[in-house]
Amino acid sequence: MALSVVVLAAGKGTRMRSSLPKVLHPVAEKPMVAHVIDAARQVEAANTYVVYGFGGDVLKSKITGDDLTFVEQKEQLGTGHAVDMASPFLTNDEDVLVLYGDVPLTKVSTLQRLIAAKPDNGMALLTVHLANPTGYGRIIRDESGKVTGIIEQKDANAEQLLVNEANTGILLANGGDLKRWLSNLSSDNAQGEYYLTDIIAACHREGKLITTAHPDSEIEVEGANNRVQLAGLERAYQLRKAEELMIAGASLRDPNRIDIRGNVTVGQEVVIDVNCIFEGNVEIADNVVIGANCILKNCRIGDNAEVKPNSIVEDAIIGELASVGPFARIRPGSELKRDAHVGNFVEMKKSTLGEGAKAGHLSYLGDAEIGAKANIGAGTITCNYDGVNKSKTIIGAGAFIGSNASLVAPVTIGDMATTAAGSVIVKDVADSELSVARSKQRNIADWSRPSKK
Repeated sequence: MALSVVVLAAGKGTRMRSSLPKVLHPVAEKPMVAHVIDAARQVEAANTYVVYGFGGDVLKSKITGDDLTFVEQKEQLGTGHAVDMASPFLTNDEDVLVLYGDVPLTKVSTLQRLIAAKPDNGMALLTVHLANPTGYGRIIRDESGKVTGIIEQKDANAEQLLVNEANTGILLANGGDLKRWLSNLSSDNAQGEYYLTDIIAACHREGKLITTAHPDSEIEVEGANNRVQLAGLERAYQLRKAEELMIAGASLRDPNRIDIRGNVTVGQEVVIDVNCIFEGNVEIADNVVIGANCILKNCRIGDNAEVKPNSIVEDAIIGELASVGPFARIRPGSELKRDAHVGNFVEMKKSTLGEGAKAGHLSYLGDAEIGAKANIGAGTITCNYDGVNKSKTIIGAGAFIGSNASLVAPVTIGDMATTAAGSVIVKDVADSELSVARSKQRNIADWSRPSKK
């Protein structure tokens, strides 16, 4: 049967103390509602309806997709009213899954479990057993254990408040049934709202079966109403991702001190030190060591490579056996070939460092192609920008660039060529040549240092 998803995302989130709609506040640098929509896509929803209210223009500018339909809830009259806004789009012969835009950590496997639990003639609820269910609606069952309804905290009596099986709000029902139940909702309750939870009693009255499924942990169904709760979701998400990496073969020095803001894949015998941040798509091969305080974004790290502490690698490729850092910055478009090395305070941008080549200290390599086993001396700069245009520097295999050299692009240094320390190279250097480009030294006797005026 076809599946549609309704995502409730209309809350303003006053307790966030923010002009941003609540569901756009991020977990792992991605809006909470984007996590929910991604889950909907992974359960292969044919349509996803996002019910919005406050900040609709901002929401629609941040969350996009051809599979999304935005539905406005002009008045905030409760969860039942919110879902009903999507009723004109729903068909009678499909199943409808209701999700919440501020509940970002529900696993796809949990939603699949819920979908599998739905009976042909009835609905399925996602419920959770809580040590302290205060604030949650309680699941009401009869003597035989069948679900008969949900009672909200403010409407519950003393006996009902003792129930620890709580409603998560996430449910799955037939589209025709759902529309009928929503059309008959009443706002005669303590809040004066149309509760989505009242459809459970309606389902029971019709003699239909109500089944339940449960998440693996409470955090899957927790939302965020303020920044403290948002931080709690962030830490829970990061710990989940850390556990996934460890199961995949990585050793983390401290699983509580890692941030994953994208997708990370790891090989075996990977070691990751503390306070590392991974963004975008990061691929880490076997036997890689990532030092403390590194940032890796949209990059690939080859077998047996090492990224030493306090280094940044972005949109780049680090080849097998290569090493980066400490305190190095590898910018977009760069590649270190096999066994290449850049050391402390070396910056590369749109450059290739050939197999076995080295740049050990204090260098800037921009728009450069550097051959195998070349040696780049400390303080070397490729002067690739004339204020308007970028130009390329080519350094041949086995070349030796002396310390504090400035290579003014476009320029080519040949294979096995050498440039003397302190030289400003503006013309090509042929293979095996030595180039010296510096003024003659003068020593001035009886010279006095300037004095302070």
